[in-house]
Amino acid sequence: MASEPITVSIRREVDPARISEATAWVQTGVNLANGYPGFLGSGWVRAGETSTVWHMLYRFANEETLDAWERSPERSRWLSMGEDFVHSERSRRRTGIEGWFDEPATGSVPVADAAGHGAEASDLPPAPPRWKQAVTIWLGFFPVNLLFAYLVAPVPGWGELPIWLRALGTTLVLTPIMTYWVLPLVTRMLRRWLAPKR
Repeated sequence: MASEPITVSIRREVDPARISEATAWVQTGVNLANGYPGFLGSGWVRAGETSTVWHMLYRFANEETLDAWERSPERSRWLSMGEDFVHSERSRRRTGIEGWFDEPATGSVPVADAAGHGAEASDLPPAPPRWKQAVTIWLGFFPVNLLFAYLVAPVPGWGELPIWLRALGTTLVLTPIMTYWVLPLVTRMLRRWLAPKR
């Protein structure tokens, strides 16, 4: 059993005539996963307003909790509900932070069945080396943290707060900013360095 969190990245192609149905279906899957122990969060986006390609990430605390969700009858029923409008699916598991560095996959493979069986996306590029991931995160986090420190320095009483409370406030504010805006921007800017073409 892996002792560190596991991120699953999924690329799905959806019937363009059933976008609203697919939107509700994806959100239902998120809500179901949220009820399982070890669920750490998820996110999904479409490649564009008219795109039929959807990208999703979800994360569990370890392999045991992820397997419990992936083998659950609720997930099997949920997958079967999408069989009519999800044309293809590609997924990849990552441990640690590297799942956030995956480049969206292109092409398609057969959709996994309700039991979770299907083709593995073993032809996806490998994650960047951990040292490159660390440099990328630092390049995003340092300026954002510095800016935040300058912004809150004049706030009355901020400097008198216990250090643990200041750290709590800082991480509560900066974690979503890093996750949703800064890290995606930095990884796009450094894409050629993170994943050089062979």
